Amino acid sequence: MSEIIHVLSDAVANQIAAGEVIQRPASVVKELMENAVDAEATTIRVIIKNAGKTLIQVVDNGTGMSEKDAERCFERHATSKISSADDLLSIRTRGFRGEALASMAAVAEITLKTRQESDELGIQIRMAGSKLESKEAVQAPEGSNFQIKNLFYNIPARRKFLKSDQTELRHIINEFNHVALTNPEIESSLIHNQSEIFQLPASNLRQRITGVFGKSVNSYLIPLESETTLITISGFIGKPEHARRTYGEQFFFVNNRYIKHPYFHKAVMNGYDQILAADHIPSYFIYFTTDPSNIDVNIHPSKTEVKFEDERAIWQILLASVKKAIGKNNLSPSLDFDTEGVIDIPVLSRDTEIRQPAIDTNPAYNPFEGENSYERERRSTPYLDERFEGWEQLFEPAGGTPFSTQKNLQVKNKYILSPVKSGLMLIDQRRAHERILFERMLKALEKHQPLAQQSLFPETITLKAADYQVCLEMMESMEQLGFDVRDFGNHSVVVHGFPAEMKPAGAGDTIELMIEQYKTLKGFNKMQNAEQVSRAAAKASAIHYGKQLIDIEMQELIDQLFACENPNHTPSGKLIVKIIDLEELDSHFKD
Repeated sequence: MSEIIHVLSDAVANQIAAGEVIQRPASVVKELMENAVDAEATTIRVIIKNAGKTLIQVVDNGTGMSEKDAERCFERHATSKISSADDLLSIRTRGFRGEALASMAAVAEITLKTRQESDELGIQIRMAGSKLESKEAVQAPEGSNFQIKNLFYNIPARRKFLKSDQTELRHIINEFNHVALTNPEIESSLIHNQSEIFQLPASNLRQRITGVFGKSVNSYLIPLESETTLITISGFIGKPEHARRTYGEQFFFVNNRYIKHPYFHKAVMNGYDQILAADHIPSYFIYFTTDPSNIDVNIHPSKTEVKFEDERAIWQILLASVKKAIGKNNLSPSLDFDTEGVIDIPVLSRDTEIRQPAIDTNPAYNPFEGENSYERERRSTPYLDERFEGWEQLFEPAGGTPFSTQKNLQVKNKYILSPVKSGLMLIDQRRAHERILFERMLKALEKHQPLAQQSLFPETITLKAADYQVCLEMMESMEQLGFDVRDFGNHSVVVHGFPAEMKPAGAGDTIELMIEQYKTLKGFNKMQNAEQVSRAAAKASAIHYGKQLIDIEMQELIDQLFACENPNHTPSGKLIVKIIDLEELDSHFKD
């Protein structure tokens, strides 16, 4: 019987390992920038072409590598940071010089130029498909220069699944920001297709946040500081009035490593309890410092998910820190009582003499004396008082429709209740409007006749760098739907018009909500792009919960909903209509 188990070659093993480490061009940027930080660089330049598909170049002025280290760093399990398993519990650095390079070399063409300060000449190494192509001495500045070309050139299936340039660039910007925000003392720049996206000088943390997200951020940052024996918390949170409906300025870092932590996010949100507008998310840039042995960074391949040893205690510390920062800056509502004319209630002691009030009283007084029993009964029954006559008018619906003929009722300004033959029909008003807008936009796409309305006063919107790339990706499809949004450069767009069926309260909020919705949609291609933009636009523009509707508005919403091809579900599949049949109603009133 022939043997069926065999050992894979290093090249194939590296390609398999690359699937976990190098998922997209942004993964390469992350690993190389973190390696540059560990090499004690004071300047890091990232140069990208075609969203990293053609070229990713990261240049640093760090310590560089010797000839042997430069060649060895592309081998599997090569590292300069650990020598035993125990070292994994005390690592404070981010990348391991060489840990990810073997994966890169397996799926790309790499050129490395590097030189140490003590060497007169540097070394240049070329790798492709895990094979050493060439090695030679060259003139090179101190530090390292990595050029990653033609990512996934030898794995066509992986390359085919890369997204559009705007999407991949957005991921690169996010990874660049994670490193830039944890190392403000390092000068960092990002260039894409010879266009400068970021040029961040060495600075303090507040200046770095402003450099990444714009000067306006500086006006609403609140310092956050808390030091305990368990953990130290620092950074900034945003003022409540500057919170947005979209994500993008929410960051957690532990020991200078970016992490995602939904549990701690809830602690921050609880800190803003009752002072934050509904459905809004505050900005925060929160840095945890703790003993590395108290955390586990290896529960996820990307190391963005971290397990803390005592998360509940940290949750409470974080909540208290946020509330303290908000209170210290007088951002929480306070009770201001007017004390003028207030009765002074003295504090009594055991020695205080209790005196009877100096007021004449008549124990025999009868307030009902001289009043017949009918008047007493009428006075004790307020429903018969003339002040309560005509109470039915209080419940008369808008528009003057008699109460007896009313067919729709709005519940909590969220649901529409209407009787039907089989029982009662409940309609989610926001989801209903979302379905209506979505199908209108699809019909406009089919007819190639978008109904646009121009604004008298075009609005310029400055976006975060990553969101700006998303907007550029959406722009062609937005135009097909009737949006008139034009690129203004420098991470800004100008909104000249919206589709006629949309009535946005604010252009900036609507565009940002559309971008946020669009980012959550996955698994689409260019052919589906217009439909996904339609979904994002419909969700961003639908009437919000809490909006009071008059009877005619409710009836129009119902009529328009049931004129749709699919009135029962939103474009994302959420339920819109619920019928409570008579049997179910009767079951609640059985004896």
